[in-house]
Amino acid sequence: MSVTGANYLLDFGSKKILVDCGLFQGSKYTEKLNYTDFKYNPKTVDFVFITHSHTDHIGRLPKLFQAGFSGKIYATEPTKDLMARAFPDNWRLIAEEAKRDKHEPLYGIGDIEAVVGLIESVGYHQKVEISEDITATFLNAGHILGSAILCFEYKENGETRKIYFTGDLGNSPSLLLPDKEFVEDADYVVVESAYGSRVHEDVDQRSQIFGEVVKHIISSRGTLMIPSFAIERTQEMLFEINKLLNTGVISKLPVFIDSPLAVKMTEVYSKYPDYLKKEAQKFGGNIFSFPGLRQTETAADSKKINDVPPPKVIIAGSGMSNGGRILHHERRYLSDPNSAIVFVGYQVEGSLGRKILDGASEVKIFGEIVPVRCLVKGIGGYSAHADQLALTEWVRKANEEKKLKKVFVVQGEESSAGALAEVIKSRVQVEAVIPKPGEEFDL
Repeated sequence: MSVTGANYLLDFGSKKILVDCGLFQGSKYTEKLNYTDFKYNPKTVDFVFITHSHTDHIGRLPKLFQAGFSGKIYATEPTKDLMARAFPDNWRLIAEEAKRDKHEPLYGIGDIEAVVGLIESVGYHQKVEISEDITATFLNAGHILGSAILCFEYKENGETRKIYFTGDLGNSPSLLLPDKEFVEDADYVVVESAYGSRVHEDVDQRSQIFGEVVKHIISSRGTLMIPSFAIERTQEMLFEINKLLNTGVISKLPVFIDSPLAVKMTEVYSKYPDYLKKEAQKFGGNIFSFPGLRQTETAADSKKINDVPPPKVIIAGSGMSNGGRILHHERRYLSDPNSAIVFVGYQVEGSLGRKILDGASEVKIFGEIVPVRCLVKGIGGYSAHADQLALTEWVRKANEEKKLKKVFVVQGEESSAGALAEVIKSRVQVEAVIPKPGEEFDL
């Protein structure tokens, strides 16, 4: 089982449909999986439907095109916009890794341009006619901007069936997004399980905990590092700091978005206010802007952050500390007992972020042993993923009409997927299976 690398093939006989085509991430072993051939022939795939724009759901699309796919790709409008900005950054990292490991990149820059040209945007609740007997509908997943639950409706022996792919379900209530939608009429469900064995802190406590950490580094005159995904987590952190300033909990201090990609993604968030919840919309055009905020586009600008005396806050990628500019800041400040690092997103097994979060006393960064002496905090309430309780409740409601035949538990580490499958069996009383990679099921 793997949290990353989402990729599912629906074969209706007359039509073949992919749901997501993501990169494997987290370790050298999982990254090698990206270079293996697809377990199906990309030339025979008619459509790809994308749940959301995270790399582990879209990252192999250019490879899919390179391997012969030439059909349509469907996504919501914000997802299409985010994808177009994410792909070049993904390619740069892939190309750097390939050069370092002395092999060809996973795909070429031309494959990105071709893939973006195949994307057609779709609104929530807008039906896509795939054929006379098959339709697809996007529902709000509440995970990141534009994220979707996918419903495929099809005819079988004269009866209408529905299979739902949750993508990544949001941890509602979100700071920025409307709550995820529920359904009641599923025949089959493919549900993620990233947090299938865990329960988040009360979401009402997340802002308080974060505020206490910010106040801690201000009083100790330290540096707060936030390894952050460019999409959603960065924007939520900016919103939280904005609120702390507006309510007078903290005074102005230097806050750096040290990620060119995060800057681009924040611009996309600003373009789609209608996709945000009403509370966030009240901030208007200033939602991601406040006194003290600085954006560092170049590597030279990033290095100058070192010259700014603390207290200061640095938001940088990558979100799992497995690359990006955050590594330079971690090498400098992890050993500082006055500083702090806060993890606000999922840390996959094997990643540097997971090692730090799990309490490692020292870690290796750029070949250098770095002691971990700063305050280390994980705030699960900021996770964009639903926890075990929320995932189980979503599946329970999906069975409201009592016709749910089977649940496929995916995108989780073995312990998380196993725990969620057992809970679904006992509480929802529906068969729950954990598919192996490449395993086929006849529906």
